[in-house]
Amino acid sequence: MNMAWLLPLAFAFALAIDRLCGEPPLWAHPVVAMGKYLGLFTEALARQQAGLAFVGGALAWCLGAGLCIGLAMLLETQLILQTQAWLGGPRLLLCAALLGLLLKPLLAWRMLREEVAAVEMALAESLPVGRARLARLVSRDTTHLSEAEVREAALETLAENLNDSVVAPLFWAMIAGLPGAALYRFANTADAMWGYRDRREWSGKWAARADDALSWIPARVTALGLLLGRPKLWLALFSQARRTPSPNSGWPMAALALRLGLSLGKPGVYRLNEAGRAPQLGDLVPALGLARWSLLLNAGLLALGAAWLRGGLS
Repeated sequence: MNMAWLLPLAFAFALAIDRLCGEPPLWAHPVVAMGKYLGLFTEALARQQAGLAFVGGALAWCLGAGLCIGLAMLLETQLILQTQAWLGGPRLLLCAALLGLLLKPLLAWRMLREEVAAVEMALAESLPVGRARLARLVSRDTTHLSEAEVREAALETLAENLNDSVVAPLFWAMIAGLPGAALYRFANTADAMWGYRDRREWSGKWAARADDALSWIPARVTALGLLLGRPKLWLALFSQARRTPSPNSGWPMAALALRLGLSLGKPGVYRLNEAGRAPQLGDLVPALGLARWSLLLNAGLLALGAAWLRGGLS
């Protein structure tokens, strides 16, 4: 087994660590560190005029992205050198395991699954408790949502973050290894913190566009994974996915809605698969099962893609 299989093995180790251990402590979590870095600039940039805010946001983003790429590249290179992974055998496996350990915090399937499931559990207690639990996952106001709307938002979060938290980091890891995954997670974190149409709008424009660009292909890959085996739904997907303001989030959300026959939406903003029914008690289990199956499928394909790009399938 040669070096072309380092990343595919690291993908497998990362997903196994995620399943067994979940998230690392906050002090050791790279995404938390990214958030702290971005937080250094948030308020100062938000107070600036549009032009200065845009330039400052772009410069802060580029500096942070460069730091993430540089650190990830250093760590990956040192792992390979110190373990002498090119010798194959146990050394390659050790390097892949350690690389998977570094890649894991950039993926968050277990946390996503548990947080979405917790919304349904909270709804079983009461609607206000369900709303409060959902507020941990979404930026929208949840105080007046109906029970069906709470479930809609939870399922949309599942679909959108299946891409943002798992498939997209793996896609960019396939392309550029640990630095690719780190760049994507930084871009996604910056968009989550800055990409709003409020006082952060201009400082976050660069971050929002960068996230859109980096998520463009993975979002569509995620959607097709959710609809694999259902080609009759692909045409509907192309029309439904364009209904959301985001150029990317509508793809996995529309795919999930079409596959499960549900209508999902954000009141006053968009509605996906209007012919579907409102989410009900019991819809979460098949949604999570479908997301998990799609994740494993996409992870396997991206692992093979990583091997192929490095000559492992020739």
